[in-house]
Amino acid sequence: MQSFQLNERASTVPPTLSYNREGWQKGYRSLKQEFDYWIDDVEGKIPPELHGTLFRNGPGMLDVNGQTIHHPFDGDGMICAIAFDNGRAHFRNRFVRTEGYVAEQAAGRILYRGVFGTQKPGGWLANAFDFRLKNIANTNILYWGGKLLALWEAAEPHRLDPATLETLGLDHLNGVLQPGAAFAAHPWIDPACNQDDGAPCLVNFSIKPGLSSTITLFEFHPDGKLLRKHSHATPGFAFIHDFAITPNYAIFFQNPVSFNPLPFLLGKRGAGECITFNPEKPTRIVVIPRHTASAAQRDALKARIFETHAGFVFHHANAFEQGDEIVIDSVCYGSLPAVEADADFRQTDFAALTPGQLWRFHVNLTTQAVQRELVESRCCEFPYVHPAKAGRSHHYVFMGAAHAPEGNAPLQAIAKIDVETDKRQLWSAAPHGYVSEPIFVPRASAAFKDGLPSADLVGAEDDGWLLTLVYDSAHERSDVVILDARDLHRGPIARLHLKHHVPYGLHGSFTPQVFE
Repeated sequence: MQSFQLNERASTVPPTLSYNREGWQKGYRSLKQEFDYWIDDVEGKIPPELHGTLFRNGPGMLDVNGQTIHHPFDGDGMICAIAFDNGRAHFRNRFVRTEGYVAEQAAGRILYRGVFGTQKPGGWLANAFDFRLKNIANTNILYWGGKLLALWEAAEPHRLDPATLETLGLDHLNGVLQPGAAFAAHPWIDPACNQDDGAPCLVNFSIKPGLSSTITLFEFHPDGKLLRKHSHATPGFAFIHDFAITPNYAIFFQNPVSFNPLPFLLGKRGAGECITFNPEKPTRIVVIPRHTASAAQRDALKARIFETHAGFVFHHANAFEQGDEIVIDSVCYGSLPAVEADADFRQTDFAALTPGQLWRFHVNLTTQAVQRELVESRCCEFPYVHPAKAGRSHHYVFMGAAHAPEGNAPLQAIAKIDVETDKRQLWSAAPHGYVSEPIFVPRASAAFKDGLPSADLVGAEDDGWLLTLVYDSAHERSDVVILDARDLHRGPIARLHLKHHVPYGLHGSFTPQVFE
C-alpha cells in the first residue's frame, strides 16, 4: 500500500478508451414493462448449489411520459428479483408503487421536485416553496424480519411481497419510525452481536441534518423488533450516505460540505444541487459506541470526532477493531462533483472527474491520530465483503471497477483485492459491458443460519460466487453474470441473458430463501 493525497489523481485519460459513450448512455433508458419469466437463454451453467434470491433496486423510470428527470438518483425505484433454484433462474421486476409514482403515472407528467434537481414544469415559480419530498424507494432492498423492504434514505421503507414484489405500503417498523422519518439505505447485518449473546442483528441509522446534525442508531432483532435506539449530535451539516460498523462502534464519515438552502427554497435548484464541497475543511470521522448505557456511563459512551484530509466518501467496504485502532476501508473521492442545474448526466465527462479509489484509514482511539493508505488506485465503487466479515477483519474486497488501471471511467469490471497480500484479480466486460455492484454469496449453505449470515466462516473467505447485473450495450440488454469469487480470471461461470435491459441500478442483497 502507498500513501497519497486524496485529491491526487492517478492520471487523466487512459490512452485508449475502453468504453463507447453512446453505448454507455443506452443503459440510462427507462424500463417501463414489468416481466415475470424463467431465464432460458443461458451461457455456461448455473451452479445447482446456488439457492436463493438476489434482489436489486435502482431507478427504473428515468422519464415521466417523455419528461426527462434531471438526475438518475431522482428516478422511481424498480425492484428486480432473480431466484435461483436447482440450476435454474427466474426473473421478475416491478416498480415500487409509491404515492408519488402512482400519482405521476396517472397524471402523465412530473408532479414532484427531485432532491437532485428534477423540477416540475413551469420554471422556478411553479417550484418555489414546494418542499414535498417524493419517496422514490430506489436505493436498496432488504429481506429482514420476514419483510422485504425497499429503502430510500430520506423517508420510511416500503414493504413489498417478496414473492410477487407487490407494494404493500409504507412500513414504520412496528412503530419505530414516525411518518416521514428518515431511515438510511445502507443497513449492516452484524452476524454475531456481542450485546445479544452472539445472535445476528440489523444495524442502521438516520440523519437529521442542520447547523448541528443528529445521527440516530437503530438495532433490530431477526424477528424485526427494535433492540436499541440512541441519538447523538455532531456539529455542522452532515451529508452521509453510508456508514460502517464494528462489534462496538458505528463509524460515519462527515464529508466537508455545506448547504445553502436559498436556491432550493426559491425553486431554482434541487436540494442536492445546493450542496458545496469545501476542500479547505477536514473530513470528520464520527465514532459512536453501539452499546447503550446507564445515565452514569453516558459520558464515557458519547460520540468521538476525529479529523483527516478533505475527501468525499459515498461507500465503505468494511471496518474492524485492531487493538486501540479502528480500521476502515472506504472508497474516497478527492471532491464531490457539483450537480449543475443545466447539466445532462448522460453527457458526463469522465476525464474531468477524479476517480473513486479504495483507501484504508486507521483511527487510533487512544492517541486520536488518523493515518491513511491507498489500497487501490484503479477507479472503483460499490465495495462488498463476505457477510460473515461484517465488522470483522477481512482479506478480500470485491468492487465494481474501471477496465483501465488509471483515470476515471464507467464501471466495466469486477475487481477482487486481497488487502493482506496486495494481490489482485480483475474480470472485465469491456468494451460493451457495464457492471453493477457485485454481491458475494457464500458457497456453503452453512454460511447462513435461519436465513441470516453466520459469523462462523465456513470454507475460505472467497469460497463463493459474485452476482452482478451487466448491461450489454452491443445487444441493448442486461445479463445476470455469475463469477467464481475464488478465480475471476475464469470468466463467467454462467451468463444469463435477460430479454431486455435493466437501467443502471444501485444496491442489492441476497437471501437463501427462494421467491419465484
